[in-house]
Amino acid sequence: MQEATITFPILGENFKLDFKPYFEIFGFQLHWYGIIIAVGFLLAVFYAIKRSNQFGLTEDNIIDMLICAVPLAIIGARAYYVIFSWADYKDNPIDVFKIWEGGLAIYGGVIGAVIGVFIFSKWKKVKLGAIMDVGGLGLLIGQAIGRWGNFVNREAYGEKTAVAWRMGLTNEWGTFYYHPCFLYESLWNIIGFVILHFYSKKRKFDGEVFLLYLAWYGLGRFFIESLRTDSLYLFGSNLRVSQLVALLCVIGGLGAVLFVRLSRNPEPEDMWVNRDKKAAMEAAAAEAAAAAFESDDAEVYDEDFASALELLKKGSTLDDTDDDASEAPVVEPVDVKLSEDVSLDDEI
Repeated sequence: MQEATITFPILGENFKLDFKPYFEIFGFQLHWYGIIIAVGFLLAVFYAIKRSNQFGLTEDNIIDMLICAVPLAIIGARAYYVIFSWADYKDNPIDVFKIWEGGLAIYGGVIGAVIGVFIFSKWKKVKLGAIMDVGGLGLLIGQAIGRWGNFVNREAYGEKTAVAWRMGLTNEWGTFYYHPCFLYESLWNIIGFVILHFYSKKRKFDGEVFLLYLAWYGLGRFFIESLRTDSLYLFGSNLRVSQLVALLCVIGGLGAVLFVRLSRNPEPEDMWVNRDKKAAMEAAAAEAAAAAFESDDAEVYDEDFASALELLKKGSTLDDTDDDASEAPVVEPVDVKLSEDVSLDDEI
C-alpha cells in the first residue's frame, strides 16, 4: 500500500495524491516519514525553549534534557513496536533498524522519554514534574505533526468505511475506503495542545500538565485504536496493547491529578518556577521572626533584671499556701549597698 494513490471523495473526484513515500538526492533515498517526524520534533523543541522560563527552566535545561531523552525515546518507540510484532522481524532481524520505513510506537517512545527525563532531573537537580509538563506539551506537537508521516506511508489507517470523510487507497486490486485514523489522532492532539497550553498557565502543581496529557491522549487513543487494522496485540491475544495502555493512562492520569488536588492541597508557591520567590519569602520571614524574638527577649531580660534588683534591695519572703512549704525558712531582708559607681539600671 505504500505507493497507493490517495483520494478523499469529500474533496472531489479530481483530488488525487500519487507520490512515493520517499525522494532521491544524489542517489540517496530520503523518506518523507523521517522528514515529517523531524519537523514535528523541531517545532516541539522550539515551543519548549520558548516556554521554558514559565516552568522555571532554562534553554540549556531543555537541550540537556533532549540529549538524555531523545535517544531513549527512539529506542523505546522501536523496541515497543518490535516486541509486539516480532513475527514480522524474526526472519530478517536487520529490519529492526530500518525505522525510516515506519514502525515506531508512541507509547514506547513516551516510556523511553520519561526514563531519559528522570535521569536528567537527577543529573541536573531539576524538578521532574516541571520538565515533564513542558515535555508533555511538546509531545502533543510532535504527535500531531508526526501522524502525517503515517499518511505519506499509507499506514495507520482504520477499518473500511463509507463515512463522508473516508480516505481512499487505490492499487492494482482496486480502490478501498478507510477511516483516516492518522487524521483523527492529529486533530485530537491539536485540540489537546490548545487546551493544555492555556491551562498550563493556571496549573496547580508540577507534573499536572503531563498527567493531563496522558489522560487526554489516552482517551482519544482508546477509541481511535479500536478503528485501526494494524494494531499491536498482547502476545497472540485479542487484546490491543495500545488500548490497554491508553485506558491505564486515563485512569492513572486523572486519578493522580484528583489525588494531589484533594489530599495535598497544592499551593502555587510550591511549584518549581516559584522556588526563588519562595526562598526569598522564607528568608524574609525568618529574618523578621529573628528580629521579633530578639526584641521580645530583650524586654523579658530587662524586666527580670529589674525584678532581681528590687528583690535584692528590699528582700523577699516565701509565702506558699502549700502545707509542705509552711515550714520553709524565712528569707530575711538583705541590706545591699551598691557602689556609687553602679546604677540600678546598669548591667551586672
